[in-house]
Amino acid sequence: MFDAQQEAEVLKQQTRIIRKRSYTRRKSRLDQYKGELLALRREGCSTAELQRWLRAKRIKVVHSTVARWLEKQHG
Repeated sequence: MFDAQQEAEVLKQQTRIIRKRSYTRRKSRLDQYKGELLALRREGCSTAELQRWLRAKRIKVVHSTVARWLEKQHG
């Protein structure tokens, strides 16, 4: 016999599992250039200059992505 209450509870439990956030840090495309980016930053390059450098390496990222990545590296 179909038990709607039991089925609903199973579905709600599945939803809780699906929605559970993973707090592991995802790997950034910028991580492979970490040493170079941080060295350029120490030499006084702006985030726009770092963005242009990455573009020359065929890595297309927006200014805010570079800024956030740098903030995570320092903080």
